[in-house]
Amino acid sequence: MANTPVSANRLELLQIADAVAREKTIDKSVVLEAMEDAITRAAKARYGQENEIRAEIDPKTGETRLNRLLMVVDVIENDATQITLTEASKKNPAAQIGDYIAEALPPIEFGRIAAQSAKQVIVQKVRDAERERMFEEFKGRIGEIVSGLVKRVEYGNVIVDLGRGEGIIRRDEALPRETIRPGDRIRAYVYDVRREQRGPQIFLSRTHPQFMAKLFGQEVPEIYDGIVEVVSVSRDPSSRAKIAVRSKDSSIDPVGACVGMRGSRVQAVVNELQGEKIDIIQWSQDVATFVVNALAPAEVAKVVLDEEAERIEVVVPDEQLSLAIGRRGQNVRLASQLTGWDIDIMTEAEESERRQKEFALRTTRFVEALDVDETLAQLLASEGFDTVEEVAYVELHDIASIDGLDEQTAQELQQRAKDYLEKAATEMEDKRKALGVTDELRDMHGLNPVLLVALGEAGIKTVEDLADCATDDLIGWNERKDGQTTKHPGAFTGQDISAADAQNLIMAARVQLGWIEAPVAEEAPAEEEAAS
Repeated sequence: MANTPVSANRLELLQIADAVAREKTIDKSVVLEAMEDAITRAAKARYGQENEIRAEIDPKTGETRLNRLLMVVDVIENDATQITLTEASKKNPAAQIGDYIAEALPPIEFGRIAAQSAKQVIVQKVRDAERERMFEEFKGRIGEIVSGLVKRVEYGNVIVDLGRGEGIIRRDEALPRETIRPGDRIRAYVYDVRREQRGPQIFLSRTHPQFMAKLFGQEVPEIYDGIVEVVSVSRDPSSRAKIAVRSKDSSIDPVGACVGMRGSRVQAVVNELQGEKIDIIQWSQDVATFVVNALAPAEVAKVVLDEEAERIEVVVPDEQLSLAIGRRGQNVRLASQLTGWDIDIMTEAEESERRQKEFALRTTRFVEALDVDETLAQLLASEGFDTVEEVAYVELHDIASIDGLDEQTAQELQQRAKDYLEKAATEMEDKRKALGVTDELRDMHGLNPVLLVALGEAGIKTVEDLADCATDDLIGWNERKDGQTTKHPGAFTGQDISAADAQNLIMAARVQLGWIEAPVAEEAPAEEEAAS
């Protein structure tokens, strides 16, 4: 059976391009380009693959033109794609070497096989364009909530029809124990859009903390208008969540705005999240206040901050301990994620016990260092003296003013403290030498015998070693992962050295070696000098 020629008149060609472009919501020029590519392939199959053929469709008239392109050269190496300057000049007198001459070809009729091949090319090109359009559209919607119909559920993964694309809610991004069926309308948060081999993938989530933040944005006009701001969110999906909010207008209560009349606003979010309990927290610039608010409904008696380690100790009444920690540690875990601080919770009894241990430790330290009885050591500890250095170098009257002590006793205590420190310094000096820490490093300003030994034990023995350090090598650093902070120690861990002090030591070492120039102190402006 002979192949029946297939053709379309000019008007039909444009109508087809229009219809496909509208149906796939892509540009008409993309469809016409796909048609041109299909015609080009069919023409190459007809006239030979070695030819350089271009098809053009006029977007206004639908007229199709076929041309074979020939490059103008001095010497022909391939007569299918090249033409001499002499021959080219006959067709175009202005032709020059390197130009292309277009040679018109007669239009082709599509046979059944050629038509099928052309259809596949067009379909593929249109599909690629559709995918690119979908990627660009949804890439710009990362961080938004989208709504769609559930198409199917596969192995716990939910495929959602978003109208102009498909999204996927993976099993770990779906709410636990939530029943989702095909045909359900569902809302989710777009947290990622990626190009993959099978096309753009739109990843949706119902467990992401920002899903809750965006839901509040839809339910609370003050958040939508920017008057109330969601600062942070922590969630235990389908169970409990905490959300910290603040108001830019002092006349508006951010917590009340989120709760709504009789709880209507927060209840709408709770219903969407399958009954997830939500604690709405007032954000505070003061970390201690913020942490206390975040631990609600538990009552807090006392807080102690360690800003360098981003850790906070919270003391609660004995009967409040279980409430503060929460079931399986949920309350304190969510509060920690919300505030970004590690939270240690202890009862008043535990805190009292710890204080007694610290008091006993200071007492023992004074008994051993100053060779005094326990009563006198306890007296010093209870007056706030923490170290032997404090006893040695405070004003004499600070010791003599303690009840039961006179000036002579105070002098004796100070002398014993200085003798002890001198002996300890001698021992440290011997240890420094044994570790191989150089005299050059010892002579640097800001380093005492204890710090020199700490450097030596960390393998930092010369000025060059110190200059080559980073601040973290000296004071350590914190690594936060999965809501937990891991403390990595440095050479000076346990010593009273700040990050700024460590940085100054390193810079001083680099200046001493000539690696960098010493910073020049800024001079006061002439006007200020004159005024003074």
